[in-house]
Amino acid sequence: MKKFFSVTLFALCLVAAGEVNAQSKIGYISSQELVSVMPETRKADSSLQELRNALIQSATEKQNAFYAAYEKFNKDSSTYSASVKTVKKNELTKMSQELSGEEERIQQQLQQRQQELLGPINKKAYDAVQAVAKENGYGYIFEKEALLVAPPGDDILPMVAKKLNIKLPTPGTAPAAAPKTGAKP
Repeated sequence: MKKFFSVTLFALCLVAAGEVNAQSKIGYISSQELVSVMPETRKADSSLQELRNALIQSATEKQNAFYAAYEKFNKDSSTYSASVKTVKKNELTKMSQELSGEEERIQQQLQQRQQELLGPINKKAYDAVQAVAKENGYGYIFEKEALLVAPPGDDILPMVAKKLNIKLPTPGTAPAAAPKTGAKP
C-alpha cells in the first residue's frame, strides 16, 4: 500500500509538473514596435501633426497681435493721457502673460489629444497580445525593452502582427516612429 501511494504521488507530481511547464511558456514583445507598425498610429500621428500646426499658427497669430499692439503703443503713447497709457499698458501686460503660457498650453493640448488617440490603439495592441498569449499557451509575456536577463523565450511580435493583419516591415526598413507616451499596451 505504501508503494502504491508513493507511485501515485510520484505520478501526480509528474502530471502537475507537466501542467506547470505547459503554463510557463515565456514570450516577449516590443509593444512600442507593435504600436509603431499599426495603421491607426500613422493616422493618429497625422492628426497630432495637424493639431500641432494649428496650435502653433494660433500662437503665432497671438504673438503677432501682441507685437503690433506693442508697436502701436510705443508709436502713439505720446498722444495718450496718463489714464489711457495705464489701461493700454495693462492690456499689453495681459497679452504678454497669455503668450508666456501659450507653449505650455500647446503641450498640454497635444498630450491630451495624444492620450485620446493612442489609448484605443494601445488597448487594441494589448488585447491582441493577450489573445495571442492565450491561443499559444504563453504563461508570461514580457516587454522586450525591459529585459536585461531572462530565460529563453519567443518573440511574439510576428504572431500579434498576424492577429492584427499587419504586415511587418522587412529588417532593412524602419517602421514609422510611434509617439512616446510612456503608456504601454
